[in-house]
Amino acid sequence: MSPFEIIKSARLTEKGSIQSERFNQYTVVADRRANKVQIRRAVEELFKVKVTEVRTLNVRGKLRRQRTHQAGQSADWKKAIVTLKQGDKIVLT
Repeated sequence: MSPFEIIKSARLTEKGSIQSERFNQYTVVADRRANKVQIRRAVEELFKVKVTEVRTLNVRGKLRRQRTHQAGQSADWKKAIVTLKQGDKIVLT
């Protein structure tokens, strides 16, 4: 898989901004089949930074129902919390 297939997007949340300021950690949405080593290489290649640690977790999709009796579900996805070397930053704005 290419780095663009592995890293789907970066998550910009209030909790993520606090993590980036205090702990130099960033949250990205990764492909569900990717492992920690692949995520590390993809982030280093795409953002030109040095990754020290990767934590991953699988997030289950929520049940949704919008103005109908038929229920649906949002897709499952993989969250990766990436810790960068001191001094490195990713600009997400």
